[in-house]
Amino acid sequence: MYTVILAIHIVICFLLILAVLIQSGKGSSLGSAFGGGAGDVFGPGAPVNIMNKVTTVIAIIFMLTSLTLAVLSTQKTTGSIMQSNPAGQQAPAETKKPVIPMESK
Repeated sequence: MYTVILAIHIVICFLLILAVLIQSGKGSSLGSAFGGGAGDVFGPGAPVNIMNKVTTVIAIIFMLTSLTLAVLSTQKTTGSIMQSNPAGQQAPAETKKPVIPMESK
């Protein structure tokens, strides 16, 4: 389940990037960002085209898959790979260094 949603999420990420890049800019000059197009903010704007709707839908799906992955990741059991014992292999025994007696004077 987690892997399927992750794959869908990755595809949606690429679709969202493409949808944003395909859209045409709306007054992309610096002057319009600081008041040149201020009349459009509160007044009637241009009708929403199909790319804006597609981008909105993809963004909503992106957010839903993000939340789903976050919830599923908290429910996954986590453990250390060092704790698992594949194929019933036994860990090698600790080897002790040989004790060399000190020479007495």
